[in-house]
Amino acid sequence: MDKKMETDSLEMRLQALESRIYGERRNKSGKPVKCAESLARIQAGLTNTANKRERVKILHKKIEDLVKYLDPQFTDHITVPDAMKLEFILAEEDFLLSQAALLEQVNSLQPLLDSTYIRDVPEHATKLQRLSQIHIKEQDQTEAQSVEVKKLFEEYNKMMFLLSKQFTQWDETLRKMEEAKGIRPVE
Repeated sequence: MDKKMETDSLEMRLQALESRIYGERRNKSGKPVKCAESLARIQAGLTNTANKRERVKILHKKIEDLVKYLDPQFTDHITVPDAMKLEFILAEEDFLLSQAALLEQVNSLQPLLDSTYIRDVPEHATKLQRLSQIHIKEQDQTEAQSVEVKKLFEEYNKMMFLLSKQFTQWDETLRKMEEAKGIRPVE
């Protein structure tokens, strides 16, 4: 039953396609033109023509040869003898062995690539994205805090400098007053 429905569906699609291609055109007997029938007639005509002409028959027989000659690797096959190919391979022996060793290493590490940790990477990507955004935000906050702390240190140093200067002036004034009164400073 299922195959019949598929066949009916295919027929309906083919009829819709034929009506799009040919429109309302009809053949000599008044029936709508069918693509499959037209293609079958064309194929039969070409086959008859090919069978009647000797040169076409010969051409059909030589198509395989022509395809082989048109293949780009065919010229390499003809021009490079097997001995040369062997020399090429032997010249690249070290490289090929190193590549084989690397491939074996990759093959031995394959279970690591199939691990749950690697398979879970897409799930962790969103978490990593969120953490990266938090990290960037915290870096900006740290930079702002650093600027603020630097300002406070500059103000502190300025204040200490001014206090030191003031104490030095007071000490100098006090020493002059003690000298004027004849008081000996305590050491």
